[in-house]
Amino acid sequence: MAGPPIHELHYAQEPSVDEVPGPNSQRLLEKQSNVDSSAVAYPNNIPLAFEEGKGATLKDADGNVFLDFFAGIGVYNVGHANPYVNEGVHEQIDKLTHTVDFPTEPRLDLIEKLDDIAPGSLSGNSRVVFGGPTGSDAVEASIKLAKYNTGGNGLLAFRNSYHGATSGAMSITSNKKFKKPYAPLLADVVHAPFPYPFQEGRDPEASVEHALDEVQAIIEQPYGGLADPAGIFVEPIQGEGGVVTPPEGFLQGLRDIADDNDLPLVFDEIQVGMGRTGEWWGSQHYDVTPDVMTMAKALGGNGQPLSATLYKEELDSWGPGDHAGTYRGHVPAMVGGLRAIEYIESHDLLDHATAVGEQIRSRLRDAAEDDPGLGEVRGKGLFVGAEFVDEAGDPDKDRVEAIQQYCYEHGVLVWTAGQYSNVVRLLPPLVLTERQAEVGTEVIADAIAATADDAHA
Repeated sequence: MAGPPIHELHYAQEPSVDEVPGPNSQRLLEKQSNVDSSAVAYPNNIPLAFEEGKGATLKDADGNVFLDFFAGIGVYNVGHANPYVNEGVHEQIDKLTHTVDFPTEPRLDLIEKLDDIAPGSLSGNSRVVFGGPTGSDAVEASIKLAKYNTGGNGLLAFRNSYHGATSGAMSITSNKKFKKPYAPLLADVVHAPFPYPFQEGRDPEASVEHALDEVQAIIEQPYGGLADPAGIFVEPIQGEGGVVTPPEGFLQGLRDIADDNDLPLVFDEIQVGMGRTGEWWGSQHYDVTPDVMTMAKALGGNGQPLSATLYKEELDSWGPGDHAGTYRGHVPAMVGGLRAIEYIESHDLLDHATAVGEQIRSRLRDAAEDDPGLGEVRGKGLFVGAEFVDEAGDPDKDRVEAIQQYCYEHGVLVWTAGQYSNVVRLLPPLVLTERQAEVGTEVIADAIAATADDAHA
């Protein structure tokens, strides 16, 4: 068994919160506001200063213990301070940390392990290029790879998407407010609709048909708008967009269109990969294999910064130095990634995430039976979204903010998502115990009930 069982990883099975933010958190928050960038965002929603983390729990600077249903936006899939991961990382830091792209045992071991767990026909037929510390770096690499192999320059992405904050990744991201101050970005990018039956008022089959018709028109019709396509870029399950799970047939339809037009199909697995959804990769729920996939976030194991792009072997046409990056040789992060995969395998965390995720969604759906404002509960594994609307059926951002605040005050950290910020998004570590899931979800259910009267007043 790799490391201790999951029930030994945490401070507690239940939160323990007194005053929030406490005096030490307030002091650090004030200091941060005086010296840190004005781009700092997360403390504006959850005003806390953290001191320590263990498993699926966090302790703030005042000793309050929280259940973490956020996990650093899906970074801590094997929990905070996982001892099996930390042990390997600490040993590696004492030996060697940075090797650019010279070979090391951890680098080669992680590449081989990623090939082992790669989806479908990519397993046994893949190459990996490591990038800088963020998912955006992996997305940039995937864009370059697609252009390099096709000679095209046009990119097809999707509405409601998020791929990162660097120029190329931001270009295929759909958030206009996020992009506007930095425009113009990449010149030839077209965004097609992503099937979203709840918001579209369509049944799932019609939603898929509409989206695929648009994709096909953009790529194949003479007036489709994308002059020289280089690839199709999509999240198998949209994250920032609101945990939007596409209906069956959509990803397969994209696969067919890509094949018909000799285009690479690129899946962004940065948030949904590494076991988050109860499969290693989100695409495996749909039995569709991409040509290229990006990964980051949980890839570094214990928060170590690491990104990678995995792609089919026949796309490995780069020459030496055609793609580069200083931190593509961060060896401790590679050890962390390998050990995280081993821990997930050893403790059957894919099946665990599937079961506990369904436990959470089931409880939230029970809450929705008496609350028309909770419009839809969706997701896969421990990737859960709950979308809220007002009496007119419009997005209810205010209620989601109130739910987040209630949960924070009662010791459960949740985050938001969706183009209107009206989705409660849950990304707890895969090591979340059944008891923690029960306790945390009850707090969320209480928050839903406590905010219902105000929402329908």
